[in-house]
Amino acid sequence: MRGVVFQSDTILLVKEVADGAWTLPGGWADVNESPKESVVREIREESGYETKPFKLLAIYDRSKHGHVPAFPFHVYKLFILCDLIGGASTTSVETSDVGFFAENELPNLSLSRVTPSQIRRFFEHHRRPNLPTDFD
Repeated sequence: MRGVVFQSDTILLVKEVADGAWTLPGGWADVNESPKESVVREIREESGYETKPFKLLAIYDRSKHGHVPAFPFHVYKLFILCDLIGGASTTSVETSDVGFFAENELPNLSLSRVTPSQIRRFFEHHRRPNLPTDFD
């Protein structure tokens, strides 16, 4: 589960402590937690921002999108577009930096979590909000 949050024409990314690379805030859903609840919690925990989810942008089969390393089990990744409604930039035990980036100024991405082509696709969704949900 990953949250996609835009501020003007920039996207919210967090820097992972685990690999020193950047990603959309997110992670695994907790037991008995809905996708909405999960993405709001993950964004708040990893970035400090409060958000309101409103559109499922994509459901991707992790094994079909160049994520490395491969997992020994099957994973579907949900990417949920969220409105920024409050909070402030704050790091966590999982993140060492928080920032908003333009499409042509993306930092080194954590390919286990998100790929450059996925980020480009979400910018396309941002420019064209009537695009349908992507799925494999």
